[in-house]
Amino acid sequence: MTTQQPPADPAAPPSPLAGLRRAGVVAVLRAPTPDGALAAVAALIEGGVTGIEITYSTPDAPAVIAEVRARHPRALVGAGTVLTPAQAAAAADAGSAFLVSPGTTPELAAAMLDTGLPVLSGALTPSEVMTATALGVHAVKVFPASLGGPGYLRALRGPFPDVPLVPTGGVSAGNLAEWFGAGALAVGAGGELASAAHIAAGRWDSLTVRARAFAAALAKVRAATSDADGSGAAAGPADPAGPADPGAEAVR
Repeated sequence: MTTQQPPADPAAPPSPLAGLRRAGVVAVLRAPTPDGALAAVAALIEGGVTGIEITYSTPDAPAVIAEVRARHPRALVGAGTVLTPAQAAAAADAGSAFLVSPGTTPELAAAMLDTGLPVLSGALTPSEVMTATALGVHAVKVFPASLGGPGYLRALRGPFPDVPLVPTGGVSAGNLAEWFGAGALAVGAGGELASAAHIAAGRWDSLTVRARAFAAALAKVRAATSDADGSGAAAGPADPAGPADPGAEAVR
């Protein structure tokens, strides 16, 4: 007998991770200048990648975030490499849609959560994943995911089937399907998508070409998932924070 799932409550608030789930791919930008970051964002969006993480490795990161929000209101732009409570607050004030840290500490996690924004806290080992989830973060950034690859992500999904995992590092257009097949909610892509060397050299066409490759790979993943289960969404864990709403963005 088939069990019918109850319909989604239209009055329920959208999931804080809905925007990330919809974006699928988040470009991790480490630009040498604010102008370089803004040009890189434009090139990536032209190629179809609308999830943007402006890291604090970029000078004046909060100002860049605010400017990206103004120029590209449909993009999902957040702050990455958040290392201090002050950086979390500044990114939130600038209009960041989400916050990402490379690791997890109780003080930093609390400060990030206090902003009310979706928080992705970095972890690699099972113990670190447990620490991050116990602190209440919305998703775990598995970093550097290149150390274990999709097989390691799949192994983490065994003991943590309900924890939204966002692998970052080692993600390419060529292996994107493997990461989603292993259970990623979304993926973060740095050098393979937003090469720091290409940004420094002003090779914007190259960024657009790479973004198109990532967007096409993501579209194939979603088409394959839609054919398999009729959902139209990329494979990944259920979001325990609320119903997945592909039409909602987690923005302030």
